[in-house]
Amino acid sequence: MIVGGIDIVSLTATLMGASTPVLLAATGELVAEKSGVLNLGVEGMMIMGAVAGFAAAVATGNPVMGFAMGAVAGALMATLFAFLTQKLLSNQVATGLALTLFGLGLSALIGKGYEGVRPPPTAKLDFGPLSDIPVLGRILFSHDWVVYLSLLLVAVVWYVLRSTRAGLILRAVGESHDAAHALGYRVVTVRFAALAFGGALAGLGGAYLSLVRVPQWTEGMTAGAGWIALAIVVFASWRPWRVLLGAYLFGGITALQLQLQAAGYAIPVHILSMAPYLITIIVLVILSAIHRHGVQAAPASLGKSFHASS
Repeated sequence: MIVGGIDIVSLTATLMGASTPVLLAATGELVAEKSGVLNLGVEGMMIMGAVAGFAAAVATGNPVMGFAMGAVAGALMATLFAFLTQKLLSNQVATGLALTLFGLGLSALIGKGYEGVRPPPTAKLDFGPLSDIPVLGRILFSHDWVVYLSLLLVAVVWYVLRSTRAGLILRAVGESHDAAHALGYRVVTVRFAALAFGGALAGLGGAYLSLVRVPQWTEGMTAGAGWIALAIVVFASWRPWRVLLGAYLFGGITALQLQLQAAGYAIPVHILSMAPYLITIIVLVILSAIHRHGVQAAPASLGKSFHASS
């Protein structure tokens, strides 16, 4: 179905892949913030995941190894952030910004030798006859395994936070680390685990960018995706399903601007390039205002350091 030169089915199918890096990073950041830690280093973790995943995939010829190493790189960056903020009690905002700058610089250095190199392809899952269903087959059953993993992770995070003891402990630490500590919960350990999980998802999202979305290594290729993930978490009121909506909105506008360029619309390329970021933020702000009466407040301990002696 083509409307105004835009293939709607292709657009809908493309947005799922375009949304995946941001969805993974935002889901991980949601878990980190639920524990009471504000990590502004998402962009740095994503770009390190992108370069580490790309390098591993090229070296081994196996894209799965690339995704695994991307997740490991993101988790290591997050663990460094956790050590600095939870053990050394450094300022979370300043440390997160430093982590982003560190990641951007280190990834540029590591990636110099991979410019112009093509990674091994990531195969799409074979759903057999389901892929041949008109319209729905192309939209729902024509993607690689990471796309479906990102959706599964949203559901798992929602369930864990809502219905499990682990989720209750995580939310308790995020709401009042002093009260959680008084009840015997290991606040620092919980936050380390939440940050490592968030970093792994950010790194996985970065690896998806360099191995599937582009696919090649380009310095600074995350292009602000980490900051969009942070904004989505806040405007989604720390709710997993709203994070999914925000990420798919961003992915949809990204896919649309690419199709508008391909269709030859006389719109300046700079406006098209900024549109996904600008429109996503505007829509999220509007949705947040509309649902203000039901908005879930940020975790009460978000951004606050925990002192074991308190």
